[in-house]
Amino acid sequence: MKNLNHFKSKKVLITGHNGFKGSWLTIWLNLLGAKVVGISLPEKSKDNHFNLVKKNLKVKNYYFDIRNKNKIQKVILKEKPDFFFHLAAQSLVSKSILNPLFNWETNVIGLFNVLESLNKLKNKCTAIIITSDKCYKNLEQNKGYKETDILGGVDPYSASKASAEILFHSYFSTFIDKKNKSLRICTARAGNVIGGGDWSKNRLIPDCMKMWLNNKTPQIRNPNSTRPWQHVLEALSGYLDLSLELNRNKKINGNSFNFSSDKIKNVTVENFLKKIKVKWPEIKWLIKKNDKFYESSLLQLDTRKAKKILNWKAKLNLNETIEFVVEWYKNFNTQHKNIYKISSEQIIKFMKKKT
Repeated sequence: MKNLNHFKSKKVLITGHNGFKGSWLTIWLNLLGAKVVGISLPEKSKDNHFNLVKKNLKVKNYYFDIRNKNKIQKVILKEKPDFFFHLAAQSLVSKSILNPLFNWETNVIGLFNVLESLNKLKNKCTAIIITSDKCYKNLEQNKGYKETDILGGVDPYSASKASAEILFHSYFSTFIDKKNKSLRICTARAGNVIGGGDWSKNRLIPDCMKMWLNNKTPQIRNPNSTRPWQHVLEALSGYLDLSLELNRNKKINGNSFNFSSDKIKNVTVENFLKKIKVKWPEIKWLIKKNDKFYESSLLQLDTRKAKKILNWKAKLNLNETIEFVVEWYKNFNTQHKNIYKISSEQIIKFMKKKT
């Protein structure tokens, strides 16, 4: 990783700061001494990661919907951030199908509102727009997708992320490139991430953890499917590295970068669960295959661009990733009031680890 001390005393604005990724990024930047400002929808769940740690954080909170262009423009122009991370999104495929309008408005119009607001800033700002590996058209290929590969998406969520990328590059080319010297901005595409504090419905690890913490047995639908197992801190380290390099190197302005672990490949769901059981012997699961339920293979990403330009590499192997995940949820179960301690300790441990 790059020298993250550069964030000390810098003002960093995060949209979606109380979400899964956003809460971890907020804690991390607090540890680095940044002045963090957050914009999110209010999160009512008492088990929400941000709600569990917010009393230990120094954060200026704004709660409103990013679809409100006037509000987000007012806050961005008022706060004048040095760095900006856009994580606010409708992030679940299942919800995108149940409420496609909210999905499209949040992931596309919300991004447009962010871009319009950032483009009005007069101070220097480095911004990272987080999209998803789902922005690529899934051709079921074995090799990883490069940043220049075709975009697409069958379900509303995937299609909205592809649309967000198209919107970004169109907006950058038309309104930012060679016209706005103070704004530097890139997109970051990461695969499915796991880690403590994720309670999302219809996702394998969160669903299993919720069942196991209540001494119940989850049913596994596709035991032979593979997933791009990557700890949330791996992806966030990529976002942080990208922001620092972009702040230094204007040549990458307007680019997109993939972040995915090359230390963990082709591990099936069943083998992953068996690895968890080594760390947590009490757990169990039932396999209930559903051949009628279509589930596409998850995308693999080619990260050579991030390695070459950013010198970014994943740090955690499979066992280390599982150790981080199990440790967090076990601590949540036994020391509900001490979540900030375990989360911050994992971040510090991750920073100290060599690639």
